[in-house]
Amino acid sequence: MASLLFSDTIVALSTPPGAGALAVVRLSGPDAVAIVGEVFSKKRLAEKPGHTLHYGTLRDPATGDTLDEVVVALYRAPRSFTREDVVEISCHGSDYVVRQVLALLLRQGARLAEAGEFTKRAFLSGALDLAQAEAVADLIAANSALSHRVALNQLRGGFSQELRGLRARLVQFASLLELELDFGEEEVEFADRTGLARLLAEVRGVVAGLLRSFELGNVIKNGITAVIAGRPNAGKSTLLNALLREERAIVSAIPGTTRDFIEDEVSIDGFRFRFVDTAGLRDDTADEIEAIGVARTRQRVRQAALLLYLFDVSERTPTEILTEIEDLTSGLDLPALAVGNKIDLATSEALASFEAAFQASVRPGPAAGIPLVLLAAGQGLGLPELQSALLRQVRGTAIEHTDSATIVTNVRHAGALEVAAAHLAAVQAGLDTGRGTELLAADLRHALAALGEITGEISSDDLLTSIFTQFCIGK
Repeated sequence: MASLLFSDTIVALSTPPGAGALAVVRLSGPDAVAIVGEVFSKKRLAEKPGHTLHYGTLRDPATGDTLDEVVVALYRAPRSFTREDVVEISCHGSDYVVRQVLALLLRQGARLAEAGEFTKRAFLSGALDLAQAEAVADLIAANSALSHRVALNQLRGGFSQELRGLRARLVQFASLLELELDFGEEEVEFADRTGLARLLAEVRGVVAGLLRSFELGNVIKNGITAVIAGRPNAGKSTLLNALLREERAIVSAIPGTTRDFIEDEVSIDGFRFRFVDTAGLRDDTADEIEAIGVARTRQRVRQAALLLYLFDVSERTPTEILTEIEDLTSGLDLPALAVGNKIDLATSEALASFEAAFQASVRPGPAAGIPLVLLAAGQGLGLPELQSALLRQVRGTAIEHTDSATIVTNVRHAGALEVAAAHLAAVQAGLDTGRGTELLAADLRHALAALGEITGEISSDDLLTSIFTQFCIGK
C-alpha cells in the first residue's frame, strides 16, 4: 500500500496561523489514526471507517486535562490526499489551543511536517504528478478568476495529459532508434524516418505553442505592472483613483503633488493589474525632491510591463506625445498606451482633429502602432475603453480559449520546454542531414528527459526539495 512508503507520521497546522474561529491540524502517516485515538475521548477510533466525522474532546493522557472540543475527520489510505491514513482535527482557532494540540500530538509520536511535505507525499505515492503538485501551490496563491481557472485545469491533469501523450509517441520512436543501435553492425533501420519527421513537426508545433502561452500564463499568474507616467498635472493621480474606484492618491491642481510611487492592484476581467502612479516628468525642475521623483519614475518605467502615457489632450500635440513616449521607452521592449485626458474640456471637433493628427503622426520606431485612448478620468468618461485597451495589450488570441487550452504559468516548466524544443530541433536537423542513429537517439533522449522533468517522471532529490520547500507548512 502507499502508506508503506513512509514509516513516520507528520503533523502540521493546515489553516493560516493567527486567531480565528477554527483551526485544522492535519496528520498523515501509518500511525495517524492511532496517535489521535490515544488522545480522543471517543473510543475505538481505529475501528471507524474512512470519510467519517467524529465529535469529542482532546485530552492529555499524562495529566487528564481536556484541551478542546473538536471534530475529527478520518480519511483511510489510499482514499486520501496523500494516499496514507489522514486525520484532520478541527479545533478552536486560538493560538494557545493550536500550540497545545500540536505539542500533544508531537509527544504522542508524530513529527512536525516540513514545508510542502503533505503534497510531496501525495506526489511520491502517485496521487499527483509533479506538475499537478505545483498546481496545488498555484491554486492556493490564485488571486484572480483566470489564475484560479488555469491552476485548477493543471491540478486536474490537463497539462500533464498533453505532455504524457507527446512523450509516449516520442518514446515509441526512441525505442526503435535504440533497437537500431543494438544492431548497429547490420545497418538496419527499424524507425521510419519519414514518420519520425512528421511526428517531430507535430510535437515541435505543440511545444512551441506551449512556450508561446508562457508569456500569457505569466501575466495570468503574476499580474501585470502598468506604470502611469506623464507630465505634471496631466491627471495621473485622478486616473489611478478612477481605475481603483477609491481615493488612493491625493489629487491637486498644484503640479508636482506626487513625489513618490503610489500603487495598488485591481482585477479587470480576471487579469490582475498593478497600477503605479508616478511623479510628473519634466526636465526643468529646481526642486531637488521633485527631481529625485522624476528619476525614480524613469527607473520604474524600465521595470514595468506596460506604460500608460497620460497627457492633457488640450496641451500636447501628437508629435510631442510620440516623441516623449519614444524617449521613455528607448531601448526597452515595452508596450505603451497613449492616454489623452480631460476630453470634457475640449470640443468634439477638436477631439476628432486630434485623433486624425495622432494617426497621421505615427512613424516607424518604438512609438509605432501605439493605441490612443481618450478619456476624462475625473468624470469616469472613457474608462471602459481604457480597460478594453489594457486587456488587448495582455490578452492575445489564446486567452479566449482558457477553458480548454493549456497555458504554461510555471518558470520551471517553460525552461524544460525550451530544452526539449532545442533537442527536438537537433533531431530534425539530424534527419535533414542524414546524421547517424546514435546522435539522433541521444538528442531524442534529452528531449524526453526534459519533458519528463515537468511531470516528475524524471526527477532528482534536489529538484523535489527546491519545489516543495516553497509550499506552506501544512500543505
